[in-house]
Parts: sequence; C-alpha cells; structure tokens
Amino acid sequence: MNLRRVETSTWIYLAISFLLIFIPFIVTGRSMQFIFIQIFIFAIFAMSYDILLGFTGIISFGHVMFFGIGAYSTAVTLGRMDATIGSFVLGAIIALVIAAIVSLIVGALTLRLKSHFYAMLTLALAGLFLVLAEKWRSVTGGNDGFTFSLPEFFRDSETMYWFSLLSMVLIFFGLRRFTRSPFGRVLMAIRENENRTESLGFQVTYYKVLASVVAGVVASFAGVLYALSLRFVNTAVFATDLTIDVLLMTIIGGVGTLIGPIVGAGLVEFAHHWLSGLADVHWIFERWIILYGIVYVLVVIFFPLGIVGTIQSKFMNRPVRALRTNRKSDGKKENRKGA
Repeated sequence: MNLRRVETSTWIYLAISFLLIFIPFIVTGRSMQFIFIQIFIFAIFAMSYDILLGFTGIISFGHVMFFGIGAYSTAVTLGRMDATIGSFVLGAIIALVIAAIVSLIVGALTLRLKSHFYAMLTLALAGLFLVLAEKWRSVTGGNDGFTFSLPEFFRDSETMYWFSLLSMVLIFFGLRRFTRSPFGRVLMAIRENENRTESLGFQVTYYKVLASVVAGVVASFAGVLYALSLRFVNTAVFATDLTIDVLLMTIIGGVGTLIGPIVGAGLVEFAHHWLSGLADVHWIFERWIILYGIVYVLVVIFFPLGIVGTIQSKFMNRPVRALRTNRKSDGKKENRKGA
C-alpha cells in the first residue's frame, strides 16, 4: 500500500477516530457515554440509509424493519440461550442472514416500482413486521418487550463504547470503499439518470437489489448493537419514528456523503438530549419537539445539501468535479459507439 496515495480526508477521519478512543477517559459519566454509544449506533443506521437514498436514489419508509430484525434476533437468542459471546455471535449471524434474505426478497419483488410506490410499499411491510412483533407475544413479549442478560464482555460501558466505535469506523470505511468501487459508480449513475444507465446496458434492478441487501444488512447490525446497548427490546424498534429520525440524520448531515449521516446522528442525538433536558428550565422546553423541528427547518434553509454536502460544494467543489468527470466518460463511450 502506497501511503502517498491515501487521501487527506482518510487521514483526518482516522485521526478523529483515534481521538474518540479516549472519550471514556474524559467523559466518565455513564449517561454521556450512553449518548455517544447511541450516536455510533444511529450513525451506522443512517449510513445504511444513505446507501439507498444518497447513492442509489431509493426512498424507503420501511428501512426500520431491518433494524428491528437485528434487535429482536439478538435479544431472542441471548434471552433463550446462555449469555455468552458465542450466543451473541450466533444472534448477530441470524440477524444478518434474515435481513439479507428479507431485503433480497423485498427488493426483487418491489424495486421495479417507481420511487413513491416503492416507498409506500416498504412502509406497509414495516407495518406488517410491527404487527407480527405485537402479536407474537410468546417470542417478542409484545408491546411490553423483555430484558435479557449480556455476555460479560459487553457489561462494561467502556467496552460497549469501544466496540460500537470500532464497528462504526469499520463500516464507514467499508461502505466508503463500496461506494467508490465500479459497483458504487453504477449506483450513482442510477441515482442521476436511471433510464440512461439502463440504456448503457446495465441491469438496473440487479444493482438496486444488491444495494438494498447491503443497506439492509448494515441496518440490521445497527439493530444488534442497539439491543445490546439497552439490554431490552420491544416493538418500538419497528416504529416508523425511527425511520423518520434516520432520514433526518441523513438529510441534515448530507445525503450521499457517508460522513454526513455520522454528523447528523451526532447532532440529532445531542439535540434530543439537550432539548429534553431543558424541560426543568422552562415549560416551553417540554414541547422540545417543536424546537427540534424549527432547528431542522433552519438547517434545510441554510444548508440545503446538508452540513457536509454544503461544505463540500462550497469549499471542495466535489459535485462539479464529479459532473465533469461523468461528462467526459460519457463522451468517450459515445465516441466509441460511434466508431
């Protein structure tokens, strides 16, 4: 590996990741460490959604069903078996396999539909999983949910922090490599102009289904970590509110950037904690969701491409470069066809 070819942004991300390792030594309170853990988990969830929305142009309102599959698979496995690392690994594997199968079936059956029809159908499918979790009380505990024991390794908050951080960093760089691969370039071409991409000979549905599988598996792993962090699971993991939250995280941070969803997850989680904590200061903060909505509107107005997307467009000019590159490559292809 030639270190000279490594981008500056990669070194910056690695440096930030290294600094985050020392947060537990600085912030010793369990509540604040828990907030960071939630940020890492929802950052993974938001990055999985960014694969759909930001890189493929797929709008899904039912992405939370994969998150719920991961949470319930892990919780049920640890609840029915001994709380060991082996049980956790088995539960995680079950979660990822089920999420891959469900996303493959759902994608193959529905991704031929137009964006808004697909979005509403995924919302309906997520509702089916929610009803299943509510009615299958012998396994899920219904709306009341159930608690479970954790393996000894995850019972320490610092260990859970570092494991969540490591998972987020590895998934970020893995998805970054995925989106920059030739496969990822085709996904972005589908996002920009699906008909033209199909006319060039690419099987659009095949690429969209595989992107859906990748996003579903990553979202399921986020659900696995979420269940571990709470030591509890109920039907709330299938609630549409989580999809809306992760959509806001992606839009606020910057669609199609991967780093943007991480920034958005941090802002949204800190906003939840800070605004809800101000309820004791003044009665107006008891309606903190209104203030949160105002903040969201202001971000959309002043950062229409998201925080990271706006910074990149103004200071790095990345969208323009990408557009010019695509035009040159398209021109070469047309010249070859003409020849």
